[in-house]
Amino acid sequence: MPKHRGIGEATAALVELFLPRPCAGCGGETSAGGVLCAACQHHLRQIPRRVERPQPLGFPAWALGPYSDTRRGVIIAMKERGHQAVRAHLGAVLAAGIDYLRARGDIPETALLVPAPTRASSARKRGGDPVAALCRAASARLPGWDVVNALMTVEGSADQSQLNAAERTDNMRSAVRLLPSARMLAGRSVLLVDDVITTGATLRASAARVWAVGGDVAGAIALADA
Repeated sequence: MPKHRGIGEATAALVELFLPRPCAGCGGETSAGGVLCAACQHHLRQIPRRVERPQPLGFPAWALGPYSDTRRGVIIAMKERGHQAVRAHLGAVLAAGIDYLRARGDIPETALLVPAPTRASSARKRGGDPVAALCRAASARLPGWDVVNALMTVEGSADQSQLNAAERTDNMRSAVRLLPSARMLAGRSVLLVDDVITTGATLRASAARVWAVGGDVAGAIALADA
């Protein structure tokens, strides 16, 4: 499967190379062409940790750290501020976490990365789906791993941030849908990827869709655990 970025993403990343922004994590100074300051880079060098929820997910899940100020900063930069370069940087962080889990035998040697679902309108507004972008950046560093955009969130579904845990579960049960590319998941190991794990409702709904088409959910990984 070809691995490439869209023209818009590549152009934006090139602009940011010559016009460096403040640190995406804390807003402080970075070196020329930098994305994160030294302190924020160090903060992101944590090994994946298991995530559990009161309502079991039904598969193992890991987060690359807590939802700290630094992680909140980079996730907002990645999703809401159009910071293209940080998506590639976080892709490298994700790849390192996957390599760690693979070396421990916690996940298969190879699998398909499936980004968490998003609304098409949100992806357009953000210059592309940020979670899919970091999956592609991680995949480029992981031989044998590919990305399949198999899930979507229907337009008009309720905003998860405005719901409690039970409401999130009910909302995502009907909001998450399969894309035609989901047929590629049949008989394959899948690692779900999200930016933040909160109640786990999105991951549970995503896993249900993957199982429905014959995919094997080997686990899930997120940038942060809230």
